[in-house]
Amino acid sequence: MTFAVLFYIMWASLEYKIGNFMFINRLSIFFALLLLSSSVYCADKADKNSLKSQLKQPDLELIMSDTDWMGIAPENARFSDDGKTIFFQQKRQGNKVRDWFQIDIESESKTPVENPIIVNQQGGRFSKDGSVSIFTSLGDVYLKDSQTAKLTRVTKTVEKESAPRIIDDKNTLVFWQGNKLMSLSSDGKLTEKANIKLADEKLDKNKTPYTFLKAQQQRYFDTLKKATENKKLQKEQTTKREKKVKLSQPFYLGSDNEILAKDVSPDGEYIALLMRDKTIKRGRKGKMPHYVTDSGYVEIEAVRTKVGQNNPPAQFLVILNLKTHLSTEVSIDKLPDIKKDRLKNIRYKAIKWHRAHGASKSEAEDLVRAPIKRAVSIQGIEWSGDNKHLAIMYRAIDNKDRWIATIGLDNKSLARGVAKSQHQLTDEAWINWQFNNYGWLKDNKNIWYQSEESGYSHLYLRDISKRKTIQLTGGSWEVYDAVLSNDGQYIYFRANKIHPGRYEIYRVNVSTKKMEQLTELGGNNSFRLSHDDQRLLIMHSTITRHPEIYVKDINSQGKSKQLTSTTSKEYAAIDWIVPEILPVPSSHVKKPIYTKVYKPENFAEISKSLKAEGKKFPAVIFVHGAGYTQNSHYGWAYYFHELMFHTILVNKGYIVIDMDYRGSKGYGRDWRTAIYRNMGHAEIEDLRDGVNWMVKNMNVDPKRVGVYGGSYGGFLTFMALFRDPDLFAAGAALRPVADWAHYNHGYTSNILNTPDIDPMAFEASSPIEFAKGLNKPLLIASGMLDDNVFFQDSVRLVQKLIELKKQNFEMSIYPMEHHGFKNATSWLNEYRRIYKLMETNLK
Repeated sequence: MTFAVLFYIMWASLEYKIGNFMFINRLSIFFALLLLSSSVYCADKADKNSLKSQLKQPDLELIMSDTDWMGIAPENARFSDDGKTIFFQQKRQGNKVRDWFQIDIESESKTPVENPIIVNQQGGRFSKDGSVSIFTSLGDVYLKDSQTAKLTRVTKTVEKESAPRIIDDKNTLVFWQGNKLMSLSSDGKLTEKANIKLADEKLDKNKTPYTFLKAQQQRYFDTLKKATENKKLQKEQTTKREKKVKLSQPFYLGSDNEILAKDVSPDGEYIALLMRDKTIKRGRKGKMPHYVTDSGYVEIEAVRTKVGQNNPPAQFLVILNLKTHLSTEVSIDKLPDIKKDRLKNIRYKAIKWHRAHGASKSEAEDLVRAPIKRAVSIQGIEWSGDNKHLAIMYRAIDNKDRWIATIGLDNKSLARGVAKSQHQLTDEAWINWQFNNYGWLKDNKNIWYQSEESGYSHLYLRDISKRKTIQLTGGSWEVYDAVLSNDGQYIYFRANKIHPGRYEIYRVNVSTKKMEQLTELGGNNSFRLSHDDQRLLIMHSTITRHPEIYVKDINSQGKSKQLTSTTSKEYAAIDWIVPEILPVPSSHVKKPIYTKVYKPENFAEISKSLKAEGKKFPAVIFVHGAGYTQNSHYGWAYYFHELMFHTILVNKGYIVIDMDYRGSKGYGRDWRTAIYRNMGHAEIEDLRDGVNWMVKNMNVDPKRVGVYGGSYGGFLTFMALFRDPDLFAAGAALRPVADWAHYNHGYTSNILNTPDIDPMAFEASSPIEFAKGLNKPLLIASGMLDDNVFFQDSVRLVQKLIELKKQNFEMSIYPMEHHGFKNATSWLNEYRRIYKLMETNLK
């Protein structure tokens, strides 16, 4: 009211000053200022949080619109070679095109990158002294001076070059053209250093075996004899030409094999090839119809196979010695326990299960038969800096073991061709697909690596000659993204040492084992290390602010400096609910369940008022996806749409919680593997603990709690409504897994093994087995182009619910959406339905 009156006086003064300019204008301004000061005083007195009261409240249409309105965060940030500039990308407003920018660290000035080739690098590597880097861009090789950033284009060819590196002596560089390794010397000589042919070695077509008839023909007919001599001369000339242009003798590696990756040793004398048999059938692929197409016809896309439809083919390593032109397939026969059947007891139970379900004894035994030797995949290779050893990380296909092994590059070791184990990690559940960083120290005697053997991800050193191991870090927290400094003195990493949901940057001295905390930013922080080891580039975020670029001088006591601020004014002007992260006690394990709790700021006052009226809050539990991810942390979440949605729910009178149930990331090995062979059981116990905690501490009505989540969160929504039907009043399952036997191999086989070997685990873990339990309203929302969790999964479950004569469910389909929705209208439609479900059933 006050501001309306003030506006009127200002407007009146504007009209009146045409006739009586000086007097009336001053008088009106006097009264206006008097009224303004009075209004400010009254507002201050009436509301101590006047600034907060002016903040806006979000609505569904805004938060589910194209995310550009929130501000466009920096992406792919990296240092310049000299560490004085930071390059990053930003998406253009309104489309998907990304542009490169650069920030001078000292002046903080931001300018567009004129030549994107400087930063748009592929396979970049430095010379040994760091003065030059080499990389490819658009298939050509470039050299860049680290101090001046001057570019030199090395190749300009039709062929596509890849994976260049500078050989130790700095006078030669090598790069790949397809499966040919080319070498270019400083004087401009181009040499074919290796030619790898995926074919069986060919016989000399000009040399046929001796036969009586052939000899007779040569004796009888001079014409044939002269033709044979001419072919011999032509071959000799060809051989001379090949020697002149230095073409290499091919390595023939078999027509049944394929190369997955290849790398050259630092001295350029050895090649490591990661290979597999390409003839092994991977199983039948799924078919995904596209209904809304440019052609107007239904188009079919072939998609992935399903879990257990033939195991992935074994991988193997081949080392090529370019000095001797010998190839060595590295044997894994001496890896400890490589022939041990970790699934023996489960196979025995599976035979009984299959026979009970109609298989004959021989059929059941064939389904579960164990291999003589376990197959492996290769997680990575690392050359020692002195070119004397190669370190290889193997992972068993059954997911139960990981080995770090070495092989010497001397002729004797290569002739023997056996990988020597340096470290074995065994997990009766599954080896984590994270925490597998490793490499050589500068002494070329010690390998550093990450391992969960203590129950948490930590750092270790392994002396390969003394065969001794030292633990560098330890405690009930986890090391992430470990990297060795370029001078070899420190390993840098991020860790949640202070709190499970707070990630700061640390380093540990590899000689003294002394650990230092380098940042005090709070929130969530990831990093890159400058090539001179002097600075950290930090991507820092908080719960309500997306990642921004910070920089920190490592050896100074100063604070980290913020270089970008990209949050929009519109987003910043909204009064977001910032959740607390609280430890909810578990009734099943000693550790608490860390949980985001969304509640109104004046919760105590509202709760007191509700209690006086004999009322309680309704509540919603959001269930994060992936299973193995962390959402109750202090940084910007993948689920930022849900963060904003939860503010709307709180404003509408709900309490909302978001739990890092067992199986989540960030809490150690035992928390991670609590779901092994029994998905959807421990997690639902944790959700029940969450409901009980809200009832006890948040004045929540236990009969008015809803649940929703996507992907793994959709799966858990199914399991909650089917297996514990009285726990929630309603649920929304988005892009949900209904039957794990239809999901992919890589993820599922870790946790449940395969359907043939462990049908018991799939039966215990698949929602479709428990669909009979549904008695509360259920919303199913699925994208029809989902090539991760197939739309078919939801269709099969709907058919099951129909056959069970269930009525209280509905399905929302999205014809043009994949697993992660891209279109704002789809987001809006989906969350309007979720909101309506909660309003209808919880209010």
